[in-house]
Amino acid sequence: MQTVLTVRKLRMALISARLSPVGFVPTMGALHQGHLSLVRNAMESCPVVVVSIYVNPTQFNDRDDLKNYPRTPESDLDLLGGMMREKDIVFMPEDKEIYPEEDSHEFRFGNLDNVMEALHRPGHFNGVAQVVSRLFDIVKPDKAFFGQKDFQQLAVIKELVKQTGSKVEIIGNPIIREADGLAMSSRNRRLEPELRTRAGIIYSALSDAAGMIRNHDIPAIREHVVKKIENAGGFIVEYFEIADDIELKPVHTKAALEKGKRYYGCIAVKAGSIRLIDNVEVPVM
Repeated sequence: MQTVLTVRKLRMALISARLSPVGFVPTMGALHQGHLSLVRNAMESCPVVVVSIYVNPTQFNDRDDLKNYPRTPESDLDLLGGMMREKDIVFMPEDKEIYPEEDSHEFRFGNLDNVMEALHRPGHFNGVAQVVSRLFDIVKPDKAFFGQKDFQQLAVIKELVKQTGSKVEIIGNPIIREADGLAMSSRNRRLEPELRTRAGIIYSALSDAAGMIRNHDIPAIREHVVKKIENAGGFIVEYFEIADDIELKPVHTKAALEKGKRYYGCIAVKAGSIRLIDNVEVPVM
């Protein structure tokens, strides 16, 4: 694989490769098996793949979160070097390469701006849209691969592509989980050891929710999820919503579920000082 630090060298490497379609996996580093599954999927359908490693400052509404976000460039390169091909590219830019000028672009995503993550992390998705649109402009990929753990982000990116008229195909990939069910995340390594041993309770509660929809209404399901997680100790549920997968409109009663639509139980949990998100599909009967 090739490692490049500048937009100019990235574009030169892609021209030299003369291969298509171009696959793209944007990451913020601190790579784990979830990221690597995206890279493998990209490599299966694309003869050249670009993996970006860039901690984007504009999507952090908490400066301490940005400061403390794990950065492991050496181990990231070791992991990628063990799987990527000769013409694949790792792009590790500095801020000036992504934002040669301040990006003041403000995006609007309708209902996606008003639910779940958008309410708890104001400005986050505008920052995501800024960096993703910039990276798409730099890499000009044919296909881009994103994990479904960041469920709302995936919906935002699909809407971004629609609004900008981009031709890139957005491909969502299944959540990769630890043995106890915890969704793999770069933030997991910052969990206090005691909380990590109990963090599988999040997926357990979500799995309960998917099974309960047959015989329980949504308020009862929400009460069960919150109690199960918070009773484990050390966890606070910020939100649990059952929402459709397009506009992410929360549904408050089972009677409001529409056949033909897909719904997901989405959750955010504070585990000590670390914030975790996850989701599971909820079957519509």
